[in-house]
Amino acid sequence: MRTLALLLCSLLSGCFPCLLHAEEADTTMTPPPKTVPVTVNWGVKAGFTAALSFINGFSIGGTPVKEVQNNYRVGYLAAVFMRINFGRHFLQTEASYNVNNCDITFTKPLAEAPPLGTQTGERSSISSQIYSFDIPVLYGYNFIKQGAYHMAVFAGPKIRLLWREKSDISFQNFDETDLKEELYPMGVSFTVGTSVTISPIFFDFRYDIGLLSLTKQLSGNEVHYKRRDNVLSFSLGIFF
Repeated sequence: MRTLALLLCSLLSGCFPCLLHAEEADTTMTPPPKTVPVTVNWGVKAGFTAALSFINGFSIGGTPVKEVQNNYRVGYLAAVFMRINFGRHFLQTEASYNVNNCDITFTKPLAEAPPLGTQTGERSSISSQIYSFDIPVLYGYNFIKQGAYHMAVFAGPKIRLLWREKSDISFQNFDETDLKEELYPMGVSFTVGTSVTISPIFFDFRYDIGLLSLTKQLSGNEVHYKRRDNVLSFSLGIFF
């Protein structure tokens, strides 16, 4: 009996070191997972815009208007933003003040039986200056991220709060007088773009695609259309 007890003690004393070595080996072979650091940046930017008004269902006196030409006019923007970075990915939200200018010109449709010598239609135009406060929420990915140099693509929805009292839309060479366009108070766009950062300076180029019509109603009875604005923008900014 005493011999059996001594044998068991010797076996157990040999097993304990083996178990301890096995546990140490497991801890060295399976390091803890790495956590991605999350950082937050604030910044400001300013730049220029060029708006394009896409007119749908445009008619005057029941006659469709064709060959509408967009004429670029420079607008401007200023914004503050917050960016949440996690690895190569980021989320960015902004609050921006925008002034978008655009002219469209077209040839007025002729009457059914115009007088001789007046078969050439007259040129008319619609000039727009639209003020808005924009709030985009963007997801971005840095496909190049080396030290202070980053290059990213981004996309996301944007809400436009139109400042209707400040905005101005004028009609030139229309038969109807006192023609006015009433805008909706809010618009929705989708933004895609790219940016280049040489910290702390960055360049930002984006294109906003209008998803909803901005035209609520027109005051006249002869002119009918719905407008949807797309906007190109270029801005220069700085991270804090």
